[in-house]
Amino acid sequence: MIGKLKGVIDSLGEEELVLDVNGVGYLVHAGGRTLSKLEAGAETALHIETYVREDQFKLFGFLSEGERAWFVRLQSVQGVGAKHALSLLDVLGPGDVESAAALGDASAFERAKGVGKKLAQRIATELKDKPPPLGRSLAGGAAGLNAALGTPAPAAIAETGGSVAREAAVSALINLGYGEGDARRACAAALKELGDDASEGLLIKAALKELAR
Repeated sequence: MIGKLKGVIDSLGEEELVLDVNGVGYLVHAGGRTLSKLEAGAETALHIETYVREDQFKLFGFLSEGERAWFVRLQSVQGVGAKHALSLLDVLGPGDVESAAALGDASAFERAKGVGKKLAQRIATELKDKPPPLGRSLAGGAAGLNAALGTPAPAAIAETGGSVAREAAVSALINLGYGEGDARRACAAALKELGDDASEGLLIKAALKELAR
């Protein structure tokens, strides 16, 4: 099985690309968000999800492991196939998918091409109480209680936004005694209010306010 490919982009299509790896051209299917960030002739590394069926062998490529992991997780929902999963990741990045799942926000999933109201509701319902996929790496997301308790944290941690800050905040809330589902929903609501570049400390404080309601 192929898990990752690194090479030069030989050509780009509407739904796929050819990646030249040491003279071998791999046909890799990808979503519009991924393809829009690539250029022919440029070197890139893609996280690969390999599909092997009786009548087909397909490679799906992603620029991050988080995207690949959510691509797989989304298809655990009945009625969601590879095309749906790619469409969802085109309109929602991994962080947005996690927030929509934690909040049970069906309207966010309904924005994806080919995803109707009923399917969007099913995705929101089935993913709401599940933790996000770990992917192939367990790195990132370790957190202490410094930010939650108001103790100055190292700048590298305190000023980090996005998924790392989210996981740090979730970990801190769990350490404070909150359940993981509640912690993730509170952090998702806080991120929606503060934005993806919110620091760990601000995120935890906002999440605590959310939990106190």
